[in-house]
Amino acid sequence: MLQKIAKFIYFKLMKWEMAGDFPEVNKCIVAVVPHTHWLDLFLGILVRNVWGKSIGFIGKQSLFNTPIIGWLLTKAGGMPVVRNQKQDTVGAIAAVFDRTDVFRMSLSPEGTRKKVSEWKTGFYYIAKQAKVPIVLVAFDYKQKRIKVSQALFPTENKEEDFKSYYSFFDGVIGKVTENSFLKGD
Repeated sequence: MLQKIAKFIYFKLMKWEMAGDFPEVNKCIVAVVPHTHWLDLFLGILVRNVWGKSIGFIGKQSLFNTPIIGWLLTKAGGMPVVRNQKQDTVGAIAAVFDRTDVFRMSLSPEGTRKKVSEWKTGFYYIAKQAKVPIVLVAFDYKQKRIKVSQALFPTENKEEDFKSYYSFFDGVIGKVTENSFLKGD
């Protein structure tokens, strides 16, 4: 029922399109780009319901500090991470993959809603250490379209992998156009 409601909202009310199908994988990193606005969270929750997939997300610890907001984010599948301290976040998240049969985690390689020139690489190293694929998801507000890649396993050539990832997002425009990630800016 929830999936039918989500599809109605996404396709009929919002009039958005879907380019590609979410791959049939039980474990993966879902790399969502661009992340330019707080509304991206709600779009992501809607889209995961359109797909009928359980997909969690990570966010900065401070978002989870308020009792009501923290509770809501946790109920929505959120997991807080402390970004300011030196800790093995990659290893900790990879361990979650090892302990579970089904775990899909979304995050933004940009690491912020602000304009960036380079992505953070944690998502890549989590996927490598956990031996899970990366699924690229583009939130293209200009085209009113979600674009989904196949499941991509990281190789031993990080530079080539990132060239491929960046090209997937060519021309994709986020909710806040000027903050959209465009490689080469």
